Amino acid sequence: MPRPGRSLTRRSGSQVFPLELFFDLVFVLAVTQCTSIMSADPTWAGMGRGLLALAVLWWAWTAYAWLTSVIDPEQDATRVTMFAAMGAMLVVSVCVPQAFGALALTFAVAYGVVRAVQIVLFALASPGDRDLRRSVAILASSTAFAVGLLVGAAFVDPPLREAMWVLAVLFDLGGPFLFGSAGWRLVPGHFAERHAAVVIIALGESIVAIGVGAARTDVSPQVIAAAVLGVFLSAALWWLHFDVVALATERHLGAMEPGRAQNELARDAYSYLHLPMVAGIVLMALGMTTAIAHLDRPLHLTIAAALAGGVTSFLWGHVAFRWRFAGSINRERLATGALLVVLIPFAPSVPAWVALVAVAVITWALVTYETTAWSDTRAFIRRDHGLPSTDGTMSSTTEETPD
Repeated sequence: MPRPGRSLTRRSGSQVFPLELFFDLVFVLAVTQCTSIMSADPTWAGMGRGLLALAVLWWAWTAYAWLTSVIDPEQDATRVTMFAAMGAMLVVSVCVPQAFGALALTFAVAYGVVRAVQIVLFALASPGDRDLRRSVAILASSTAFAVGLLVGAAFVDPPLREAMWVLAVLFDLGGPFLFGSAGWRLVPGHFAERHAAVVIIALGESIVAIGVGAARTDVSPQVIAAAVLGVFLSAALWWLHFDVVALATERHLGAMEPGRAQNELARDAYSYLHLPMVAGIVLMALGMTTAIAHLDRPLHLTIAAALAGGVTSFLWGHVAFRWRFAGSINRERLATGALLVVLIPFAPSVPAWVALVAVAVITWALVTYETTAWSDTRAFIRRDHGLPSTDGTMSSTTEETPD
């Protein structure tokens, strides 16, 4: 516990501390385990369970991103408590492959510990802040209900078990939406950087998936070429997010006045809308693993949907992301995602390498178009001049960007 007179409240500054990056390492394992669920059961039901597990884990991670905008990660008490949360999160991650089976109760209890530690740290970091304490109390209520549903799900059979998981996710995500965000405290630059880091984590998992796929077969020139192509597909998603999007949106959030509007924008655009982006990367990773391991065989429809639909989820997540920030629709990304969806039924009739090439070529065509068609505006923003207005809308310059 903190020494008398020492506050756990975060000091000013938007720096992401090493403790936070260390905490993220456990989330890396959790994301990988979600892919394992879907890889072990490549059916629609298996993919659904993997995505449910990812949604539960995602909300735990983003809850800690909010926490470290409030609490001081440099305090000894914070470090020790975060280590305890990491231990519980490790148990959660290890249990993920059997979270809907033999280890369902262990998963739920460990997840409850992860969330309880967050609530305790929030309470310790908010002395005298009545608005924040009220928000923490509401969060504790919705969290307790969600964890209770996960515990209850361990004692029932499908499909009731999966239905209780869906309700748990809805209660977890719905608490901050239904009961307001005015009391939360936010460091915009820190918050945006934390979510940029988690996109990198997911993209890193896709690179690992390429290696896993290559390890399942003989390393031939064709496998090497497919692996390199997979890296370029992951790089395309990196480009689409970090070239302009991450820069413009972080500035927009930081230019807003602190309070309800800023908190709600952070909640919607980062806590909610980053989930379909991360889920899309995880699905794409599943598709790439299978495609590289079986280059000459057609993909099963579910795996084809994971490969092309994963990229679509990422792109459409960005469409919603831009709409929430700027109030406009990126038609190019919307159309590209629709084209990839149209191609899914045809993928099982061609070798896997053809499907992988098609997805990569279409995605890079989008990157090339946006980079050239919006080159002047892109350069303007990347020179750090494309600052948004402070009335909640993008400036005339940034409104013109595809991002």
